[in-house]
Formats: sequence, C-alpha cells, structure tokens
Amino acid sequence: MKLGPGTARVGVIILLLILWELGARLFGDPLFMSPPSDVVVSLVGLIGNGPVMRALQTTLYELVTAFLMAIVVGVPLGLVLGLQRFARGSFYPIVVMLYAIPQATILPLMILAFGIGPESKIAFGFTHSVFPIVIAVVAGVQDVKPTLLTCARSMGASRFQTFMNVILPHMIPSLFTGMRVAMTGDLLGVLLAELYVSQAGVGHYTRLFTESFQPAKLFALVAALAAIAVVLNELCRRAERRMSRWRA
Repeated sequence: MKLGPGTARVGVIILLLILWELGARLFGDPLFMSPPSDVVVSLVGLIGNGPVMRALQTTLYELVTAFLMAIVVGVPLGLVLGLQRFARGSFYPIVVMLYAIPQATILPLMILAFGIGPESKIAFGFTHSVFPIVIAVVAGVQDVKPTLLTCARSMGASRFQTFMNVILPHMIPSLFTGMRVAMTGDLLGVLLAELYVSQAGVGHYTRLFTESFQPAKLFALVAALAAIAVVLNELCRRAERRMSRWRA
C-alpha cells in the first residue's frame, strides 16, 4: 500500500509527539520541559484566560498591520526599482545594504522613537518584512524574459498593457515568495520587540512564563503562535494559487 505525502507528514508528526512525550516523562526536568499532553491542557486553559487572549489579539493586530504596511510600501518600491534602470542603479544597493544591517541593533532606536506601545512593535515588524518584499519584486521584474516584452511591443501593446499582461503575472511567484519570507520576519520582529520591552502581547507572556518556570504554558503559547503563522502562510498560498491560475 502506497502512502501519500499527507499520511507521511501526519505519521512523522505523531512519531515526534510520542518521542517528545516519552522523553519529557522519563528524562525531562518539569521546570524546563513539559510533555505534549500537559501542553494541550495548558493550551485549553490559556484559551479561557482573558488577559492571554487579549495579548494574542494584540500581537495578531501588530503582525497584520506591519505586514500590510510592508506590502503597501514594498510592492510599489520594488516595481519602481525593478522597472527604472536609473532608480535601480542608484537606490537598490542602498536597499540591500539596509537589509544587511542586523535589525536587532535598531530595536532600541525604535523604542525611543515610538515608545513601548504597539507602534514600536509594528515599526520593528515592518523593518523586518519590507525588505524581502522589495527584493523579491525587483527579482521578479528582472526575471521576465526580454523576448516576451519584445513580442508585446511588436503587437502594439502599451506600457500599461505590457505591465498588466506580461510583467505582473510573471512577477507573482517571486512576490509571494518574498511575502512568505516577510511574514516570518514580521513575526520575528514583533516578538523581539515585545520581549524587549512590553506590558502586553505574546512576547510579554512568553517572558513571564519563562521567568516563572512554567514550560507547559510557554509551549502552549508557542503552539498558538505557530498556528497563527500557519494560517497566515496558508492564506498567502491560496492567494498565490488563485492569482497564478494562468500558469496551469
């Protein structure tokens, strides 16, 4: 009997959970490691915990806001740099240089500029997510075959028609690849900012559960964050599949 990829994935996950359960029960220190069964119980308890649920809502708001800002800024900027040779030669190296700077070094500046509220977390998530989108859009525009552009012009297509019917469809795969990378960076940036200084959000409770040696609640919180990341990534995947039907 041949197993499908989905069955294989489920089997691997179940095997890892069994090994985790046995390892935590037999060898783990309860102050640092909790078995999955305890994590599930803690997760159910966190769902009924009002402050923790509000923290999850706060973090989700910061994540989505920073991600949407990155798209609104990153896509037009990437198009300008990708389509305009002068802009690309003048400013694209600056974008790459800024992307290479370790973002953790500017976190204190973000806190000083925007305070300890959600604004600093959104700004830090934005700096983590905008550069992957810009770079991916530039790469997508540059990957369009010159032959396709020549054919479009030879058939009398205007610049707008060439962009809408040739450049934009071929840019979609690179754009969504950049968006997935940006989403990971967005999550990292928001959580780092919340861990650094915050009285709300998931980062605050992550630090609280760590310092008070509550690993079951900590793992439950991580599981909730992982679920949020999976849902957002799946939304991106479905949007990409919908916008890339022409490739089939």
